[in-house]
Amino acid sequence: MKPRSAKVWATDISVVLNAALGRERFPISVADVALELSRTWFPDDPLSLVQGVALPGFDGALMPAPPGQTGWGIFYNSAVTSKGRINFTLAHEFGHYLIHRLAFPDGIRCSQQDMWRWDSAYRQIENEANTFAAYLLMPFSDYRRQLDAQTVATLELLSQCAERYEVSLIAATLRWLDYTERRAVLVLSRDGFVLWARSSESALKSGAYLKTFGLVVPLPEKSVAAGPASFADARVGVDLPPGVWFREACREMSVVSENYDFTISLLHLESGAGHSFEDEGAEPETLDARIKRRHGL
Repeated sequence: MKPRSAKVWATDISVVLNAALGRERFPISVADVALELSRTWFPDDPLSLVQGVALPGFDGALMPAPPGQTGWGIFYNSAVTSKGRINFTLAHEFGHYLIHRLAFPDGIRCSQQDMWRWDSAYRQIENEANTFAAYLLMPFSDYRRQLDAQTVATLELLSQCAERYEVSLIAATLRWLDYTERRAVLVLSRDGFVLWARSSESALKSGAYLKTFGLVVPLPEKSVAAGPASFADARVGVDLPPGVWFREACREMSVVSENYDFTISLLHLESGAGHSFEDEGAEPETLDARIKRRHGL
């Protein structure tokens, strides 16, 4: 029998929650849901504990019960104060319990980097756990009622969604990028360098993306994230000319994360196909490619 995917697990749970609690059931109490459903579905191998503990260097962990006992425990870093970060961590570890516990009988520990970088060393299982958490906490059916696929999402609107689902701004933005028809790119940066970036499907198809894996990519000097723009202007957005991020103009909204030492930038490009690199028979020139060209690499 083929194992159930992260999306199927989350959808099945959403059906149960919709029937029990109705449409206005957000935010989800992941701890209560995980404990109750695991006892019902897996009475011989349930989750028996959800607890905050000291986890230096980690955001969360799924661990088996001590020898002689049955079941599993979900643990999150008690030093973390952000409710959104904790809630997503709990959902992430619940996903590991449902999907991966049999393959990892000694448990799974998720580092801080694993929790917010979706191309971590445990790429496949981390991506599955993140997918489960996103579908469980922010189902498309509800998210589209908050922001439809054509809406130009601002950081303020995305922050409202983050509060509704009790997740981080990054998690809420990544979820919006999954279904929006707008051309948009999320960029995380620190100390003048891009950590990682993710594009919406329409942006990706038009060549608006940043390739960062394994590369050191400086922020564009004229970007909002790298410049002295005021907090208010940066959050609302600043119109940038062609050549700053991409070959076309864009609007950059930027905010410094309160829970991590990095800057979140949301880039909005004009609707439509944008600049067609395929028409030129050439690969799109991303930021890292432009840097290499400038330095003769």
